[in-house]
Amino acid sequence: MNIPFVRPCMPGPARPGRGVLRALTLLAGLAFTVAAAAQGAPQLPPETLARALALVGDAGRAVAPREARIEVAPGRLDARLSLAPCARVEPYLPSGVPAWGRTRVGLRCTDGATRWNVFLPVTVQAWAPALVSSAALPAGARIGDGQLTQGVIDWAAANSPPFAPTQTLAGRTLARAVAPGQPLREADLQPRQWFALGENVRIQASGAGFSIVGEGKALAAGVEGRAVRVRVTGERGEGGPVLLARPVGDHRVEVDL
Repeated sequence: MNIPFVRPCMPGPARPGRGVLRALTLLAGLAFTVAAAAQGAPQLPPETLARALALVGDAGRAVAPREARIEVAPGRLDARLSLAPCARVEPYLPSGVPAWGRTRVGLRCTDGATRWNVFLPVTVQAWAPALVSSAALPAGARIGDGQLTQGVIDWAAANSPPFAPTQTLAGRTLARAVAPGQPLREADLQPRQWFALGENVRIQASGAGFSIVGEGKALAAGVEGRAVRVRVTGERGEGGPVLLARPVGDHRVEVDL
């Protein structure tokens, strides 16, 4: 049984104070401990669970949209674990593990006869506005005005973020079918072609503390998300070195030096 822990972060006149949030956190921790005991899983003190969920929630909030409402739901420790008594358990975020979607938080005993370290599964949700389809659309359809609307969805439900309501998708082509109310993500759209083979492009090359702008000729079609080779055009129009660049817009590429 998963018991959600909610830390409201959206502004409003009825925002609860720290005392209320602390009480809700402890209540969630107590309910989780009772459920875990009933299912044979190791028990965690409510205060320990509360600190662990708060740690994950704060980390998720740091990467979520500013207006997002963060919710963290704890899972269960492995029922096969047998944890020795511990006076202090410290929660921590494992290196390289994002506080996003289905993830985990570390728990280590720092004051006990036997030191131990375990991982508690948690689910982080980030509820915020995004663009969603207002009707069922087939693959290959070109998005028109009125086919998208704003909805509140879980940004952490997938690795790639959805499109924010401020972004414009009119004219883009769907790479796959979408259902009504489905949020649109980059993988749902076909890549855009910014220029064709042989066309002139503007090159912006950047390095540590400097940026250079020049002209070049595309040696292949410039498709969004795919590297392309471009030949630098000299001052007299002669061909120069060939660079590997990123298509970023209409007849524009970027190069890292």
